[in-house]
Amino acid sequence: MWKIEPEKGPIYAQIAAEVKRMLARGELRPGEKLPSARALAEEARVNPNTVVHAYAELEREGVTETRRGLGTYVRADVDVAAIRRRELEAAAREYLRTVRSLGLDPRAAAKVLEEVDDAG
Repeated sequence: MWKIEPEKGPIYAQIAAEVKRMLARGELRPGEKLPSARALAEEARVNPNTVVHAYAELEREGVTETRRGLGTYVRADVDVAAIRRRELEAAAREYLRTVRSLGLDPRAAAKVLEEVDDAG
C-alpha cells in the first residue's frame, strides 16, 4: 500500500500525496482516523519523524487535523471534490508531458484516449 520511491522526491511528500490519492479514490473518508505516525512508519518502513512531517503538511493544507491525545483525522469538512480535481489535473499534466515527449499532438492523443476507453 505505501510504496515509497526515494527517487520520486521527499518521502514525507510521497506519504502526503498518497493520503490525498486515497481520499480521491474513496479509500479514506472525511472524519476518518489516520494510522498513528509510528504504525504508518512501520508499515512504510520509514522514520516516524517523516510521517509526522507528512501529517503536518496535510494539516497545513487543511486536509487533516490533529486531535490532542486522539490522533490525526481527515477533516470532516475536507473538499474531496477539489482534491479529486487536483489529482486529475496532475495526471493530465503528466499525460501531456508524455504525449509531447513523443512528438504527438495532444488532440490526436485525446482521440486515441477516447478510442482506448471505448474499447474498454
